[in-house]
Amino acid sequence: MSLSLVPSRALLGLAAPAVTVEVHLANGLPSFTLVGLAETEVKEARERVRSALQNSGLTFPHNQRITVNLAPADLPKDSGRFDLPIALGILAASGQIDGARMAGWEFAGELSLSGELRPVRGALAMAAALRGLRPAPRLVLPPGSAEEAALVPGLAVYRARHLLDVVAQFVPGAEEAAPTEGWARVPAAARAPEPAYPDLADVKGQAAARRALEIAAAGGHSLLMMGPPGSGKSMLAQRFAGLLPPMDEDAALQSAAIASLGGTFELAHWGQRPTRAPHHTASAVALVGGGSPPRPGEISLADGGVLFLDELPEFPRAALEALREPLESGRIHISRAARRAEFPARFQLVAAMNPCPCGHLGARAGSGQPSCRCTPDQVARYQGRLSGPLLDRIDLHIEVPQLAPDELLAAPAGEASAAVRARCVAARERALARQGAPNQALQGQALDAHLRLDAAAAAFASSAAARLGWSARATHRALKVARTIADLAGSQATTVAHVAEAIQYRRVLRAAPG
Repeated sequence: MSLSLVPSRALLGLAAPAVTVEVHLANGLPSFTLVGLAETEVKEARERVRSALQNSGLTFPHNQRITVNLAPADLPKDSGRFDLPIALGILAASGQIDGARMAGWEFAGELSLSGELRPVRGALAMAAALRGLRPAPRLVLPPGSAEEAALVPGLAVYRARHLLDVVAQFVPGAEEAAPTEGWARVPAAARAPEPAYPDLADVKGQAAARRALEIAAAGGHSLLMMGPPGSGKSMLAQRFAGLLPPMDEDAALQSAAIASLGGTFELAHWGQRPTRAPHHTASAVALVGGGSPPRPGEISLADGGVLFLDELPEFPRAALEALREPLESGRIHISRAARRAEFPARFQLVAAMNPCPCGHLGARAGSGQPSCRCTPDQVARYQGRLSGPLLDRIDLHIEVPQLAPDELLAAPAGEASAAVRARCVAARERALARQGAPNQALQGQALDAHLRLDAAAAAFASSAAARLGWSARATHRALKVARTIADLAGSQATTVAHVAEAIQYRRVLRAAPG
């Protein structure tokens, strides 16, 4: 048969639409044509496939006209994932393997010139796309990628190390070969019982900051820490993910699929909430994603986990302003002239900054700390790099003071993450049982219905918001924090004490106008 069809998958954001690799051999001037809106790396498959077939001892049809179509033609295709299906299509069209036996299978893999299979991006996204199909096709992937795909339950995933390992399964008249070193079905991956996170017990002192972290973890709130260098802001942020509830299977799969798209997924971190900490020189594209084809940025790679932005005022203004929409919606839309992609971005923002350019504003007299020499205008300009609309979207603003050496050395170890996480999980479960979402996600009528603000607390909140000049968004966010404080206390109603504590966590900075 001179025509063969081999199923595969493309990547478009987190989606993995089906692609049929059509190979036709015809008489005529020898050529190898690849069509179907293929990017440069896909077109280069012609040389990789030719060399892989020859070096594997298989026959490449040099004397025929080879046409490869990646259907549908209007769907962009990128990366080397189509090397394996193209090679199999040529072998099936030339009669070297039985193309009919490939029905019910899907293939992806990059070929080396020797025929070895190399991992591809997005294996988890491909496997997730097959999850809802009945019956689900069997999936053949290279080492590394196959283990990722096997995280999706209920799929038959096979690992192949070499092109010949795949060919051996589909030679004419042969039954399915027994598992070998090069070809084997990958067993379903077992989830680690408890991901390992840095322990909050390492942090000494800083009771106010630890309390703010607990509130943020319990309610899904964003957090801004301000303090001098060396006060422990980064140490606190690195331990924040360990306070969050364990990830359920769907959330873990989505987080792993995004990491797979970004090429950062590791099996050892399966089920662990990510903590992303981009450098302050990161651009807006690095944070929100982009490129051609669109790839996830840091905010999507932090989905289900923590995005830690240290030295927040040093980030480019455009990069910080790009965070405003995903902080509200939990998703990011990347639009280009030829395509549009959507990625999840439901992260918890933890940011840190110095109070002034030198970092020592407010140093206590006699503490041995350097004194601040910044002028009021320099302090105002530095803090004004953060716009009012951005600060409105950050729920908790706290100061992290520098500990004196004698306080630091004499302080006992802090409370362990496990104890704090237990309280956070209990508070979040109260919120989920009451309203089906964390407190941070409450909007509009749902906030009014579930806040349960008593009369005295409502009057107090109104007076404080008017005196402090808060926007409606800032007021609502403070009330959401108050609801979380009430959940941590096990209270059905939100009282004056809860609102008063929430108000303390909205420090007024000299923010620039939006």
